[in-house]
Amino acid sequence: MPHTAPPQTSAHAWREQELLLMREVMRLVGRGPAPGLALGKMLHLMSELLGLNRGRIVLADPQDGKPAAERSASIHQAYGLTRQEVARGKYLRGEGITGRVLATGQPAIVQDIDAEPLFLFRAVARAQLPPQTVAFLALPIEINNVAIGVLACHRIRSRQRHLNDDLALLRVLATLAGQLLQLEQLVAEQTVQLQAQNAVLAQALNTHTARYGLIGNSPPLLQALSELERVSQTQATVLLLGESGTGKELFARAVHLASGRRDQPFIKVNCSAIPDALFESELFGYERGAFTGASTARAGWFEQANGGTIFLDEIGELPLAMQSKLLRTLQEGTLVRLGGQKELRVNVRLVAATNRALEQEVSEGRFRQDLFYRLNVIPIRLPSLRERREDIRALVLHFVSRANQAHQRNVYLSTAALERLESHPWPGNIRELGNLVERLVLLADHTPVTARELERFMPGAQAAVAVPVPAPMPQRPRLQAQGVAPVLAYAAGEPAGPGRATLGAMPLVRDYQSVQSHSSQDLQAVLAAHQGSQTRAAQTLGLTLRQLSYRLRKAGLR
Repeated sequence: MPHTAPPQTSAHAWREQELLLMREVMRLVGRGPAPGLALGKMLHLMSELLGLNRGRIVLADPQDGKPAAERSASIHQAYGLTRQEVARGKYLRGEGITGRVLATGQPAIVQDIDAEPLFLFRAVARAQLPPQTVAFLALPIEINNVAIGVLACHRIRSRQRHLNDDLALLRVLATLAGQLLQLEQLVAEQTVQLQAQNAVLAQALNTHTARYGLIGNSPPLLQALSELERVSQTQATVLLLGESGTGKELFARAVHLASGRRDQPFIKVNCSAIPDALFESELFGYERGAFTGASTARAGWFEQANGGTIFLDEIGELPLAMQSKLLRTLQEGTLVRLGGQKELRVNVRLVAATNRALEQEVSEGRFRQDLFYRLNVIPIRLPSLRERREDIRALVLHFVSRANQAHQRNVYLSTAALERLESHPWPGNIRELGNLVERLVLLADHTPVTARELERFMPGAQAAVAVPVPAPMPQRPRLQAQGVAPVLAYAAGEPAGPGRATLGAMPLVRDYQSVQSHSSQDLQAVLAAHQGSQTRAAQTLGLTLRQLSYRLRKAGLR
């Protein structure tokens, strides 16, 4: 049972109690917009400091279309009332003193509750109150001049503190309660609006990325895409940087699709897959009779991309002799076919990509500095999959759907299996994830695939290929060979491209290896294991076809 304040004779002492109450309440208000804690403390201090006992805040209940006569209110906050008393504190509009204040918006001062026929004694029975004459004070709580609740309390009528002082303080507290409840209402409404806007935005982001064939909406992916779109309408050269397997070809295509050249050709060239002797004829074309077998003239990749975009992947593999010719074409917008005399003008937007540190290549003399400056106009770093963990689930579901359609399977993953994939670091990035999912769809024994069954497909758990292959030397990573389909997915249902860099069900992640990385015996053994197929042998060894051919020539095996 709450107690009355100790006898006070000084108006100054009462004022000190009021200030203490306000300071404590405002301290709690400053902690956040939720009013429950501050209002509960307010009712507590009203009783302990000022003798305004059994305080309660009554708020209108949700109406759900009920007529005015059936609209009710109930106690939401109280101090000095039991749970049973709070539960009984329900009032129809106009019912009793509390209901009348709520209906009229006018304060009520009951000097003696025993002499007031409208007083209901609903929440607290008369026997639970002090035997002295008890007063009841009820003030409306308003939002935008509409009563939405009532602040009420009991008070021993005969006290040394003036009733008008209590009423003045209660008016301030009722106004504060209204402001806190209005703030809570505004926050709730804005939260609902923000949730709806976020849902619309998430859908828009998914649609936005899907327009370019990208899966996911993580902040790093959207940041890279935002940078890409800001420069897409310019003619500046774009240099895509990042680890192997992050989807550089898809981003290059996105540059093209977001530009004014979207209806013109998009030509992709993998520089690591072109033999040194063929670079010039491949890029710039040749005239009839330029070399033995050149029975007709042929336009090179730059001519074929005229008016559109050319994507030079793995540009760090470009031989030094070709780097100077490429620089001339970029600077002057002209080219000369192999064996030709006439300059041809081309209008081409260049997008280049590399996973090498070109600054280091420049310092070591393997890449021209002037070409590097020409390429490094707009560098965009593509995030690794480790930076896009929130996209892993969407990517996995996309790859599973695509593989199920391609192989007529019905594999799906359990929640625990998806969580296991999300926790893996994926050093091979999206390409590695896509290869694993395809292997999983082809070889899984059960559906759904559980986390336990998934483990045998995870990197490091696969059985070694039964071919004597020496361990590759860990050096700079290389991108995939030309023709390998990027696994940063195109729109759902698009078939995977030819030449996927896999060995059976095993993923292939190529590393930069020295020319002495494999002995002639190793090369012969791998060729024999694949019946002389250089393509399969190169995949097994983690080499491009061009690299394998070069090693075979050096070993005298061709």
